[in-house]
Amino acid sequence: MGILSRASYVIRSKVNALLNRAEDPTESLDYSYEQMRDELQDVKQGIADLTTQKKRLEIQKRKLEENVEKHNRQAREAVQQDRDDLARQALEKKKSKMSQIEELEGQIADLNDTQEQLVEKKNKLQNRIEEFRTKKETMKARYEAAEASSRVSEAMTGVGDEMEDVSRSIERAEERTEEMEARAEAMDELEDSGAFEDALSDKDSIDRELESLSTNSEVDAELETLKGELGKSDGAADAESESTDEEIDAELSDIESDIDADDLEADLDGDASVDDADLDVELEESEADADEPRN
Repeated sequence: MGILSRASYVIRSKVNALLNRAEDPTESLDYSYEQMRDELQDVKQGIADLTTQKKRLEIQKRKLEENVEKHNRQAREAVQQDRDDLARQALEKKKSKMSQIEELEGQIADLNDTQEQLVEKKNKLQNRIEEFRTKKETMKARYEAAEASSRVSEAMTGVGDEMEDVSRSIERAEERTEEMEARAEAMDELEDSGAFEDALSDKDSIDRELESLSTNSEVDAELETLKGELGKSDGAADAESESTDEEIDAELSDIESDIDADDLEADLDGDASVDDADLDVELEESEADADEPRN
């Protein structure tokens, strides 16, 4: 295959592919239907023309037949007047007209046969057109339904050309949004780290570091203050506890002194017979009563 042949083949294939993509089946069906109607109209026009021609021949035949009758009358009148020569001329014209009539009858018969054939073809073509119209409408309805179903399916699945563009736009928007979010986070991180100098401030990185240390020191001092306050409260509670213990010990000492004085008085007066064991029991009970507030 030569270069020109290959180029011609490629061009024809490209054109054919473009035509296939541009072709609308419904439009093609409508165009075919119109072409068939045009053909039917041509057939009807042909039948009309043929019928007109036949009518002309029939009119011409009737005129010739009238002439034949005329020549007959002329021949009779010539014979009656003993004019055989005129009668002969009239009969010769009659014979010529008869020959023309026979020829016209043959042409009329041929036209009549052609007319019948055209009428039959016209009827068949008209029936085919009616069948094609019904099929055309059915095919158009099926195609439109399939096209609508295809568009809905493409829209739902996102595989159509328009939905593909929409999906791509969404992807680009997501990519752009993620890029801007990452950039914003990067700017915040760089700003927190002090990598960017504030154009409206005369502080450098050293000043910011010192301010950070000063802030940390203030926080530590405040924390120590809080700890001191909490420690002071604990000391007060311990002091209160120690005071309570001292009061209990003093009360026990007073009880013991009272018990010793009572024992001494009992020994002197002889009014009591409490022995040392009873004193010890009473002393233990007094200590137990004194220990209850401590606990």
